[in-house]
Amino acid sequence: MYFRIGHGYRAGLSGVFFILVLFACVVLHELGHALMAKRFKVMTRDITLYPIGGIASLESMPTKPAQELQVTLAGPAVNVAIGVLIWIFLIITHQMPDLETISTGNLVNLPFAFNIMYANFILAVFNLIPAFPMDGGRVLRSLLAMKMDQTKATNIAAKIGQFLAIVFVFFGFFYDFWLVFIGMFLFLGAGAESKAGELKYALEGIRVKDVLMTKYSVLNTENTLQEASRHLIDTNEKSFLIMKNDNVEGILNYKDIIEGLHKGNANEKTETFMQKDFVWLNPEDLLTDKLPVIGQGKQSLFPVKSDDKLIGVLNTENIDKWILAKHNLLIHEK
Repeated sequence: MYFRIGHGYRAGLSGVFFILVLFACVVLHELGHALMAKRFKVMTRDITLYPIGGIASLESMPTKPAQELQVTLAGPAVNVAIGVLIWIFLIITHQMPDLETISTGNLVNLPFAFNIMYANFILAVFNLIPAFPMDGGRVLRSLLAMKMDQTKATNIAAKIGQFLAIVFVFFGFFYDFWLVFIGMFLFLGAGAESKAGELKYALEGIRVKDVLMTKYSVLNTENTLQEASRHLIDTNEKSFLIMKNDNVEGILNYKDIIEGLHKGNANEKTETFMQKDFVWLNPEDLLTDKLPVIGQGKQSLFPVKSDDKLIGVLNTENIDKWILAKHNLLIHEK
């Protein structure tokens, strides 16, 4: 951008370096969440960076509102700390620009460190917008959950977030169209969080054994993709356990079968296309504890074992059917 508007290669390289440093600050923000979560024995699966920020994927959120509040605030706190340290550095080294220079809004004329400081303060403020999936939405939910049950707190926080999203979209049409995209992002995020909260409430206290499927198709490593496709047609199942000598060797899903057939591999063995790295579930596992793993979408079918013996399988479709059956039963009882 700097190069295109006539500031030259040096300014352009400075702009690139600024973006890289800013993304490093985003990583530190997410590490703040991860380290605070680890304090409450919640591990982080991974940290993913996007053009608009980053997400630390935690295995779960602490159940206590006060703990969730600390985990959530840890991210913005890192940005504030970075900003304060840079501010102290600018003061000590006499590099802090005067108000007149700052008011021009010309980033090229401002010290590089000042721009990083300013960006970190903006990151902290932006993340504290009280709307999901921003940190502020979780802060609001945590504060509300201290006075009411978490499901109700999530719904209220989601509705507030969606209202703010609509406000962003409205003003975006008149002032800055980027606000429209931010508003849409917040609206969708609030809706997703509300649904996740309802799902968690519906499955509260339910264990894997309660929704376990005991009737399912099994393929072996010698079966071909053509034979697997026949099972897709003959059954309602979309994923299959691949076994060898009574041992589960992998998971073969619908996408793998279709993709293999499309590439002309109908006579290839299933073991070539199966997912070999998969997660087992225990029948006593609480579904609410396993939702983050199940909801990842990396695995379509979960084998369940007890005393090292396969006793059934579980997938998201079966969970949805169980919730629907429970909902209809409650309506019938009323």
